[in-house]
Amino acid sequence: MSKLVLAIDDDKYIHHVIEESLSGFCTLIHAKNGDEGLRQALKYNPDIILLDIEMPGKTGFEVCNELKANPQTKDIPVMFLSGKSDLPDRVKGYNAGAADYIVKPFNAEELMARIRVLYQYRQHSKKLKSDVERAQITAEIAMTDSGDMGRIMRYVGQSYHAHDIKALSEHMFEFFNPMELDVVLAFWYQDVGVFCSAEGGVCPLEQELLEKHRDANRFVDFSHRTIINYPKVSMLVKNMPLDDAQLYGRYKDLFPHILEVTNAKVQDMENNERALTQAQQIGNAFNDLSDQMYLNSDSREHAVEKLAAQLDELNKSIEQSGLSGSDEVAFHLQQLKQTQLLFSSLNEDLSFIKYQLKHIIESRSSLLASLQKMAEPSDTEDVTSQTDIELF
Repeated sequence: MSKLVLAIDDDKYIHHVIEESLSGFCTLIHAKNGDEGLRQALKYNPDIILLDIEMPGKTGFEVCNELKANPQTKDIPVMFLSGKSDLPDRVKGYNAGAADYIVKPFNAEELMARIRVLYQYRQHSKKLKSDVERAQITAEIAMTDSGDMGRIMRYVGQSYHAHDIKALSEHMFEFFNPMELDVVLAFWYQDVGVFCSAEGGVCPLEQELLEKHRDANRFVDFSHRTIINYPKVSMLVKNMPLDDAQLYGRYKDLFPHILEVTNAKVQDMENNERALTQAQQIGNAFNDLSDQMYLNSDSREHAVEKLAAQLDELNKSIEQSGLSGSDEVAFHLQQLKQTQLLFSSLNEDLSFIKYQLKHIIESRSSLLASLQKMAEPSDTEDVTSQTDIELF
């Protein structure tokens, strides 16, 4: 089914550019101002809305606010079209409810790529929205265990048993769910951003905001949103109660405990992964060395046996020739016997080294198995349930 895109702009030339850029890619509906765009959005329920910011009558921000306030249109992703590229303008667009922001002039490839991302984001969000609603109904965990401290301790226990980012994020969303907070998480794992949302998708503008503010202050407030930053994890709270000073203060005291635990867990995951990689590299080096020694072992033993046989034959030849009484010949024979003994001793040393290498490789295999078991979740792990905690 073709994507349905609504373009709202007062500039006929921009409509022409959009028409040419998206020809054959999607079905277009055009609106020349904000009021007409709102009517078209209600009538056709498009997949994506392209919205100009500066228009006569209602501005793009006002139109976006109305779209997001209407239950029939609030889930339609909005992409702002603007000639302004500064971050404050993007933040203003995000605060109005936009999912993306593209700067004029734009080319067809960029516009199509962004529309494709937004379309996938909406489809993914639609699918997971019903799953989340069902999960919230069936996963109403008893929160009668003494408030914040009990839930923090429960999360600490859960995070201990989490062995990947997906499991860790699920426990975090479970923690924030009773607070009715809309949260987006960014895990900076091995310096790569992994973005998660309880609703499924994370829109491009949210990813950009988290990336831009990653190295900012611990708390960054804008509109009714707050970003909290730690080295390995950042959190965007999309409905922070900034107008309730008491509740806001409680949250600012509470969230660092959760994020500190999460930050430490992500670091632990990274350290385990590095340790496992290093153990594998060291083990591979020992394997290569052992293979090389075993490859040359037979040749060395055969050479020592051959030297001993040649020395016996030389002794017999000297005795038969009557030269056995010669001091010079006796001296050289003694030197050859010492060389034979050195070769034999070297072979014994190498055999011991081979034995030690075999023991090291067996220990390395056991270590790798233990590290892999630590890095993998177990089906039999028993995480303390919410109702097991009674502190107060």
